[in-house]
Amino acid sequence: MLNILVTGANGQVGSELKAISKTYPYNFYFTDKANFDISDEITIKKYLETYCIDVIINCAAYTAVDKAETDIANADKINHYAVHLLASCAKEKMIKLIHLSTDYVFDGKSYLPYTETDNVSPQSVYGSTKLAGEKALQKLNVPNSIIIRTSWVYSSYGNNFVKTMLRLGKEKKSLGVIYDQVGSPTYAHDLAETILEIVPQINTNETAVFHYSNEGVCSWYDFAKEIMSIMNLECKINPIETFQYPTPAKRPHYSLLNKSKIKNNFNIEIPFWKDSLAQCLRKL
Repeated sequence: MLNILVTGANGQVGSELKAISKTYPYNFYFTDKANFDISDEITIKKYLETYCIDVIINCAAYTAVDKAETDIANADKINHYAVHLLASCAKEKMIKLIHLSTDYVFDGKSYLPYTETDNVSPQSVYGSTKLAGEKALQKLNVPNSIIIRTSWVYSSYGNNFVKTMLRLGKEKKSLGVIYDQVGSPTYAHDLAETILEIVPQINTNETAVFHYSNEGVCSWYDFAKEIMSIMNLECKINPIETFQYPTPAKRPHYSLLNKSKIKNNFNIEIPFWKDSLAQCLRKL
């Protein structure tokens, strides 16, 4: 039976992995920053040896996108340096490694869904540090390691756009939501299911990159409208442009991901974003 280490277990994807873990025939070890320092090599090696870890699923990340613009050292520590350490230890001990990354590695100027081989050009500290983590893993070229880039993650756990819209939708009569940023939401539950389904199928001599989000395309405005519609909230959603809602970190205007590679390589089906949103809202 595989022993699987999940870092960042209290985040959205980590929490979803925990929720579904009992339905899979694996031994899981869930850790977070309170009990496992992924920026300390000695700690990593000791943990991997003590629990005979076969697979690492790295969900840990510095995801405070705007705060990262000034907290560069800590963002780099978690998104880059820690990834290098995990990859180095995984390679040494021949452990499978699944690392989660982001659509923020792209500049958002495309008009076609991004493929895994498209040029990267992050526009924020968050995106730059996540890309540095990807490159560290690719440079070490760990066998049986994969990078999964995802976008617009939400869940019934943690803080996210869906929960914010639900709260504001109950408090306010109208809201302005950005309509000129386009992508696809990712229900963390769907991503967690996919990760555990593909674990036994991972067999590569080099670090492979894949894209995953739910099917379909929308703007944040469309996303918010659908939330209000499903929940029968009377809050009016008004479309606004990005410049009307300035933030410290620049967001990609277009971040739709092409998922053909992960679907073909692992024979998986990806749910439509509206169906997954409805499922999440039923839980909430």
